Amino acid sequence: MPQGSATGSRPVTAPAAVPPGEAIDVARLRVAIARLSRWLRRHELAGLTPTQLSALATVDRIGPLRLGDLAAAEGIAPSTLTRLVTVLEERGYVERCPVPGDARASTLAIAPAGHEALELIREQSTKLLAGRLRTLTEEQLAAVAAAMPVLEQLADPSDPRSR
Repeated sequence: MPQGSATGSRPVTAPAAVPPGEAIDVARLRVAIARLSRWLRRHELAGLTPTQLSALATVDRIGPLRLGDLAAAEGIAPSTLTRLVTVLEERGYVERCPVPGDARASTLAIAPAGHEALELIREQSTKLLAGRLRTLTEEQLAAVAAAMPVLEQLADPSDPRSR
């Protein structure tokens, strides 16, 4: 199968810093990032699904937020969010807090157990990746280091350059 044809995408021509004739195969890059991400999530996730883990990390990162704001940030339906939050609450990872003056509204805040679970998962993932990086050559490590700023930019949806 020709390069990039699995998804109908074509390779993107790389800028002048890349040797002439080289191209970035967008589909190949996507698959590599997805595989690496899946590999990092293969360890025990404190009994959480990837969606639950993502929501917990969002609550930790953003701070107390309304359930609707969490649903929007995670791109999930309110009914899915209700089930997800129930699991997180039952495990003691988050706490619902009433909103003063609005009896129907509540915010979600990370509980100490949720913060501890996230820290453990981050430590485990970092150790797994560090071990994998130790298998690379010096040249490969230099290439990864050089790519870091660009990968961070691509991963930041708030960066207008990543759109």
